This record gives sequence, structure tokens and C-alpha cells, in this order.
Amino acid sequence: MAGEIIHLNVGGTRFSTSRQTLTWIPDSFFTSMLSGRISSLQDETGAIFIDRDPKIFAVVLNFLRTKEIDLKNVEVSSLRHEAEFYGISPLVRRLVLCEDLDDASCGDVLFHGYLQPPRAVGGNIRANDTSSNRPSHSRNSSVDTRASHSHQGSVDLRSRGSHSDFSRVKGLDCPSTSPGGFVEPLRVTMVRGHHNWICMAYPHFVCCYRMKDSTGWHLIWLSPYMETQIERIAINAKVLNPNQDHSNKMVAASFSNMIRLWNITDDGEYREIGIFNLNVSVDSLFFIGSQLVALSQTGKVGVWHSMTQHWQIQDVVPITSYDTAGSFLLLGCNNGSIYYIDMQKFPLRMKDNDLLVTELYKDPSNDMVTALSVYLTPKTSLSGNWIEIAYGTSSGTVRVIVQHPETVGHGPQLFQTFTVHRSPVTKVMLSEKHLVSVCSEYNHVRTWSVTRFRGMISTQPGSTPLASFKVISLEDQDPQASYSAGNDFGPFGEQDDQQVFVQKVVPETDQLFIRFSSSGQRVCVIKSVDSSTISAFCVHECEGSNRMGSRPRRYLFTGHANGSIQMWDLTTAMDQLNKEQKLTKGGPSPEELVHLLDQCDLSSSRSSTPCISPAPSLIGAPSLSVRPIIP
Repeated sequence: MAGEIIHLNVGGTRFSTSRQTLTWIPDSFFTSMLSGRISSLQDETGAIFIDRDPKIFAVVLNFLRTKEIDLKNVEVSSLRHEAEFYGISPLVRRLVLCEDLDDASCGDVLFHGYLQPPRAVGGNIRANDTSSNRPSHSRNSSVDTRASHSHQGSVDLRSRGSHSDFSRVKGLDCPSTSPGGFVEPLRVTMVRGHHNWICMAYPHFVCCYRMKDSTGWHLIWLSPYMETQIERIAINAKVLNPNQDHSNKMVAASFSNMIRLWNITDDGEYREIGIFNLNVSVDSLFFIGSQLVALSQTGKVGVWHSMTQHWQIQDVVPITSYDTAGSFLLLGCNNGSIYYIDMQKFPLRMKDNDLLVTELYKDPSNDMVTALSVYLTPKTSLSGNWIEIAYGTSSGTVRVIVQHPETVGHGPQLFQTFTVHRSPVTKVMLSEKHLVSVCSEYNHVRTWSVTRFRGMISTQPGSTPLASFKVISLEDQDPQASYSAGNDFGPFGEQDDQQVFVQKVVPETDQLFIRFSSSGQRVCVIKSVDSSTISAFCVHECEGSNRMGSRPRRYLFTGHANGSIQMWDLTTAMDQLNKEQKLTKGGPSPEELVHLLDQCDLSSSRSSTPCISPAPSLIGAPSLSVRPIIP
């Protein structure tokens, strides 16, 4: 009967209303319950028991009575969640609109651009036709959706069987499927930047965008399809080689022990330079000048030199860390030694066709060198008169060594030692003003203030401690490699500027927390404008335009599971924070963390940072050791 009175017990609070009030919306929770389609419980008085929040239910019931909403003392998101549970569709639509007013798809003031993903059309990958997609909202940026001018055409996503274009080259036999199983074909796995170019890796192809002065970002190049899943990428947008056009760029991609290298022009024309075999797994891939360097933890260094067009492999001690400074490549090894290779002298000074690898320093305790950071002072000349190096070890020790002008020829001298970490050091960064170290215990960060005299380190008797905080991430890590998916959390930035960490708390999330490396203080929170999962990111400083007064700006580029690229203006975020001069919290608050953890299955996580249940011993995961080479 329409006028029947219904008694409800919602979470221990009693309500009485009419059947007509509860059932005027068809297909709601109440119509299903009162018609008997879903079962119900009754309390001792015969009232229907509903185990939900009574405070929010009172708001829902008032809407059913009056068709009006009282939003006092209730969160819109919580009310929408309850309205969805009860199936009150008119209320849900109103609340979604309320949320959309604050959460625009055009983003906030920090949102700088949106690049549409490539898409498969008739088996080919090409840039999206923006007329058939949601418009690209961008400040001072645009997308060139014309087809790439590549002599090999569009990227073919169709399976080519065992006779792929890659496996035919030089008779190489490569698997057609990745060992990790199926991966979303348009999920961005890595983002890299160099000057005004960015390079994105998808599971089986690579693409490059170029920033043009007044027309924004343009899709320049799409690589051929690669059967084996791409694990590393590198880009060099400034190739200064007398034998080549200065506009040429180089892009490299590696998978397993193979490296593929291309030369690209500003117009998207390209040629494949070659395919190289390191014979062991490639754990890091990067450029030093015009030379491509590949490193393996097993102790192999591969170098391709653009002037000689020569690929060379050198065996060294197993490598546990590295850093670059100018033309120098420094290697931290498991025997406690730091070695260096001067790429400027390669290949002019070769000994028996070997790279000239020189031992620079030996740790006093012979501890494994697990993190490296080189700082070249303003007084450093090409001959390296004054070099400062900070390094961390497997025992948790952080040391600073310095090479003075008067000690050239005698090697660096030990300057300072810190023993505040009890777990292996995974990161270290020596900058103009700070020394930052990170250990493997929940990504625990220690920061010290460094004093200098005429640009050279002069901290005595010890640096001033500034901060101690954690950059917790529940991101699963590949036990065979470090930070493999393009989600290295930093610190990012030039050594003479303020540096930042990028904290991705859970694997499948649309939020990133940007924090100062010196204090852990929060700079801002980045949230995907289309609510898509952020799958990869990098911080990159783009050059200023040719206009007078233009200066470089720092951006965060985020790659997403739907294939899109989103850009965020960190320079503006840091300027705003400096103007406000107010302290902000660091990582996620307890409330924010609980909300993020709703998206994460803690019980099945294999993450080592932090180590969550079940214990690694129960699931066969290796115990936490050093995270070696950081790409």
C-alpha cells in the first residue's frame, strides 16, 4: 500500500517514513528491498535494519521527502557514495555536477598541457584525430596530429609472428612476447626529456614530441613496432657532430640485452643507426654527450660513439651505482671502489682496444658503493681541478670525498662521513646547498645543509641536519632491476637549485605528491585531469623561448594508462609557495593515505618499500637489498 508506514533502523538510529517516499524512484535500493527482490533484516521491534551511516541517510531521506539537498556538515563525496549505494539517481546526478564544478577536466593553474595518445586505426598507430576526441586543453601548447614523416610509415601494431622486422636484422632471434605477459598496448611506461624534446615509451613502440616556440608540442616521430617489450629508453636532442646535421637527434630503446638506436631529424625523418648486443641485461641506458652508454649490474659497460660509429663493450667489476658529470662516467662497484671513464678521451686513448677505466677511490671499509653523486664546482675546469663526490654504501654510511687542486694526481681525499642510516643507501645527492641521502627503509630521507667558501665545500666540523622524512611508495619493484618503470622518485632538479621528490604512493593512482628534497615540505599535489592512472613520470626543465626575457621552466610530465601525456608547471608551483611563505604538510595526510589505500590491495603487495603483509618469506620474494643502478 502506498500509504503504508515503514520503520527503518539505520546503523542503530530509527527512522519512520512512508512507502511512497521510499519508492518514488524506480529501481532504487528501497524499491528492490520492499518488493522482496533483495533480502532484508529486521531488528527486535520489526524495523528493517540497514547497516549504513545514519547521519548521511538522514540527508538522503530528506531528499526523498522534499527533493531538496542539505549539504551542511556533510562531504559531497561521502553523500554521493551513499546515494550511489541506495540507487538514488537524481541525487547522484546533482552531486556529480557539484563535484565537477571544483574538479574541472581543464585542470588547475598548474596544468600546462594535454597530449592525446596515439591510437590504433586499421592496425596502425597514429596520433589521435582531435576532432573525434575530447578537446585538448592546454596553455601555450598544442598537438600536431599530422602523420609522422617517417620513411617507414606508421607504426604497425599487428603481430608479425616470429619474422618481425627486428628479428630479421642480423639474424637475431628474439621472443615475440614479453616475459611479463600482457601489457596494455597504450600504457605509457617511461617518459624522458632532453632540451625541448620529450620521448615516451609504450610497451612496444616509442614516440617523440618537440616543443616549438609559438605552436607548442608536436608529435614528431613514432618508432617501428617492436615485438619484445621495451625496458629502457634514452634521448639526446643536442647532437653536435661535424659529420652529421646539427638538427639530428638520437633515441635509443633497450629490451633484455639488445639496444636499438635511431637518428631523427626535426621533421621526423629517421634512420636506424643499428642494433647492438650487450650480451647481458641492460640495466641503465643514457647519453653522455653524443655517446650512448649501456650499463649492466653484472659489470659490463657498452659505449657507442657517434664520431667513430663504433660500439664497444668493456668488462669491469659488478656495478651497483653510477653518476655522470660533464664528460665523466663514474661507476660505484660492489668491491667498494669508484671507477671513472673520461668519455672525452674515448676513443683516442684506448689500451688494447679497451676503454680506459681508472680507479678513483676505494671505500675505507670496502663496503659496496650503492649510490653516487658528483658535484662540479664553478671552479672546476675541464681537467677536473676540484671535484666533490658524495656516495652511500650497503652498510648505510654516507661519505663525501673531495679532490683539491693541490692534490691532483693523488686522488680524492675523504672529507666527511655520516653514519645515520642503518639500511643500505639507495640515493644520494650533493648540491650547492644540500646533501640528501635516502636509505631502503621506507625510502627514509636525511638532508643536511652544506656550507661553501667561494663555491667550494667548507662544512666543518659537520653539516647541519635539516630534515628527516619518508617518501613512502607502495609501487612494486622489479627485483631484477631498479626503478624500471620510469617511476624514479628523485630528487629532480639542477644541483644549484631547489630539488624535489615526486611521491607516487600506490601503483594505480591519479595523484602525485611533489615535495622539497631539503625539507620534505609539500610543494603541490598533481591530480590527473581525466582521472586516468599515472603510469610514468619525469621532471624536466625545458629551455626558454627565443623571446627576450624568457627563462627555462621546470615541468612534470606524466604518462598515463590511457596513453595520454599531461604536463604540469612546477616553476609556477614553487613560485606560489615562495610567495605564500607558509609551511605545508609533506606527503599524504592520514586521511589522504586512507583514501589512496582504497585503490591498493595491501594483502597481495610484493613491495619492499614498505614491506607489507604477507611477509616476503611467505610469498617467496627476496629480502630487501640494495637497489643498484638508478636509470
